[in-house]
Amino acid sequence: MLFNSSVFAIFLVVVLALYYPMRLRAQNFMLLAASYLFYGWWDWRFTSLLAISTIVDFVLAKRIRADQENGGGRARFYLIASCVVNLGILATFKYCDFFIQSATAVLNAFGFDAHVELVGLVLPVGISFYTFQTMSYTIDVYRGQQEPTNNILDFALYVAFFPQLVAGPIERSTHLLPQISTGRRVTVDDLRIGSALMVMGYFKKMVIADSAAVYADIAFNDPSGNVGALLGVYFFAIQIYGDFAGYTDIARGVARLMGFDLCLNFRQPYLSSSITEFWRRWHISLSSWLRDYLYISFGGNRRGPWKTYRNLMLVMLLGGLWHGASWNFVIWGGLHGTYLAVERMFASRNGHKKADRPRGGFGTWLKWFVGTAITFHLVCLAWILFRAHGLDEAFRVMHDIVTLHSPIGSFEVLTVFVVLVLLTLMIDVPCWWSDREVPVPTSWPAVVRGILYGIMIAVATFVGPSGGKPFVYFQF
Repeated sequence: MLFNSSVFAIFLVVVLALYYPMRLRAQNFMLLAASYLFYGWWDWRFTSLLAISTIVDFVLAKRIRADQENGGGRARFYLIASCVVNLGILATFKYCDFFIQSATAVLNAFGFDAHVELVGLVLPVGISFYTFQTMSYTIDVYRGQQEPTNNILDFALYVAFFPQLVAGPIERSTHLLPQISTGRRVTVDDLRIGSALMVMGYFKKMVIADSAAVYADIAFNDPSGNVGALLGVYFFAIQIYGDFAGYTDIARGVARLMGFDLCLNFRQPYLSSSITEFWRRWHISLSSWLRDYLYISFGGNRRGPWKTYRNLMLVMLLGGLWHGASWNFVIWGGLHGTYLAVERMFASRNGHKKADRPRGGFGTWLKWFVGTAITFHLVCLAWILFRAHGLDEAFRVMHDIVTLHSPIGSFEVLTVFVVLVLLTLMIDVPCWWSDREVPVPTSWPAVVRGILYGIMIAVATFVGPSGGKPFVYFQF
């Protein structure tokens, strides 16, 4: 069930109509049923995977805490069991064919005539997201940062909560579970902020992202088209940001209408003046997950500079693999790991840390502008690997950019590009400047907000490309 579909609109209206007059326990039960319906709308068979992850981690978390209190010495075993079950399910459905193809290629490279049939399993929507979410719960219980819940329905809703189930944000149990377990009162502020987030999210998706996708597809799929390779990469950068940030805004908005406050997942990442800052602003719930559960577990920066660089590279390689079963994603992660390691190397030598926003005179702003331009283009270089269907296509796009082989783009294409950039900046710059987590218009007078939202809804309805495109991150 897509957020940008009429089915979801009907679904949401029904859910809200049932939700508001109910008491807490009834609300949670209804939301759990609605979440399974939401997920099962795609393929009901895979709701069993949700149930398995839920039951396994609910039981093992309680075993972990009981063992720690009794000194049984088996808490680590229960934690490993949780990770094996969750990662085993993820690996089976997402990486089985990738491992087979990679192993076959290695054997053939050494002269073996290996031919292994691919399994061809369907990838369950959102499996990477809810796997990391439920794993974080058992890890936090093991670390003593979370008390195991005694209510399996509350935990099941934490795992399956439909606004953020299939594409995040990846919520921590310490943040979302208390909101599920305790009473919620929907306030006027919740309705005001929730509706604003939804309008902004749909605008980002239907107007900015889907419009940019048309031209990005031309550049990557048709080298002889009227969209140059470099411009196509820029279009994809706009597309994936508008698409993913738009989804997150909608998810946060829908949740806010019910009194839930989901974590912030994007903070104007293309206004970052360093790769380190970019990852503090892009897909925050994933980057913080990788930091807290992998980077720190590997030793972080506590064991000297070279092991720090190694840890950064390992974490980003695994982060790339999390995105998809393809060498493109692995190399994409490795490229970002290289960026982070090199940047950290020079930052440690210079002995200073860049501020998120420039404060000072012309020289400070100039440094920020240059740093932001360099960072954006390094990110775009990596986006080529992310968007391309294979390494051959990625190298072809890079070759066309370097050799100026493809056209810059027609006047019409350039005009669309400028408009999309301006729209993105008009949304991002005010929030970046004021350091707000909610859209700036939420503080405007109601009449002004209403006019603005009406215009944005009209543009999204009548100007955006026809036919709702799936969200990019649904494939992960």
